[in-house]
Amino acid sequence: MNFNQLIFALLILITSAHNLVSQSFEEYEYVDPNTKGFSQAKLDTLTQFLEEAGSSSLMILVDGKIVYEFGDIKRPHTIHSIRKAMLNSLYGIAINDGIIDTTQTLKELEIEDITPELTESELQATIADLLKSRSGVYHHAAAVSEGMLAKMPERGSHKPGEIYYYNNWDFNVLGYILEKKTGKKIFDLFHEQIAKPIGMEHFDGTYDSIDGESDNFKFPDTDGFYQYELSKSKYPAYHFRLSARDMARYGQLYLNNGKWDGQQIIPESWINASTQPISVYDEKYGIAYGMLWAVLMKTESRKTRSFFHTGTGIHMLAVYPGANMVLVHRVDTEKEYSFHQGHFYQMIGLVWGARE
Repeated sequence: MNFNQLIFALLILITSAHNLVSQSFEEYEYVDPNTKGFSQAKLDTLTQFLEEAGSSSLMILVDGKIVYEFGDIKRPHTIHSIRKAMLNSLYGIAINDGIIDTTQTLKELEIEDITPELTESELQATIADLLKSRSGVYHHAAAVSEGMLAKMPERGSHKPGEIYYYNNWDFNVLGYILEKKTGKKIFDLFHEQIAKPIGMEHFDGTYDSIDGESDNFKFPDTDGFYQYELSKSKYPAYHFRLSARDMARYGQLYLNNGKWDGQQIIPESWINASTQPISVYDEKYGIAYGMLWAVLMKTESRKTRSFFHTGTGIHMLAVYPGANMVLVHRVDTEKEYSFHQGHFYQMIGLVWGARE
């Protein structure tokens, strides 16, 4: 069974919506799993599996309370592609504040890149196209995976907005545009606008830069870092290093529709808009991409929409409004690790299998 099939089969269990709560869980209140519909015996099985597979940490929150935790949930390390979900909040705030106009084109923004330069057609892509990963720009980029490269269309094969292609050029350029428009670094913005208001414990906004093409590549011991690969593109990837606890707070913020302790941190309208199924890439199983979030669509058997983002196929931040639940899974990929995608599928199955 592949990932999409697994997600579909398991998520059909979420069939009823619950009232959302504006919960800060600043004191990290723990509750008996049985009171939230989980079997302690099955969670013990999950713990054994995570230990054997080599997981770093896992957290399950229901109604803003901790139902389950495993591993070192305080240790920050790289979140990989989940960085796009972090950028989502900053864009929502900037758009709401009138700092960013999503109809602006790359040409109007004076976006260029190294040879081969952008074509006149590519320059017509808008910020909205980039947010949806539909720019039509198929230029090399920093931090591109082999999977992205294998699926990359030929230059000029599609117009902006025409097709969805998950790619780091769009996401990296979004980071550059945000910094240019705000005059601030991404990590400073995230610290000021998100981390401090919701009480993140392990993110102070420190950052560094690395040469991603160096043979001596090392992960900096900072909250974030820019990864440059200047032979491919002038725009760096921006990486976040977060703890499971802080990622759980972030997920809870989205479950709260952007509110934290009565304060509207992220516009609710933006969260709703950016987690709509804009680009359906698996119609059979109801999976799509929105704007910087992947979306599990409502179907006949899945009565609520959920959204998530993964990193390297083994990290996960997921928000399940129908179950009033946040799930965070981490693997320390900054060193040698044994946890693989097959383990990830098993982990998802054990989490949902623990529900009674």
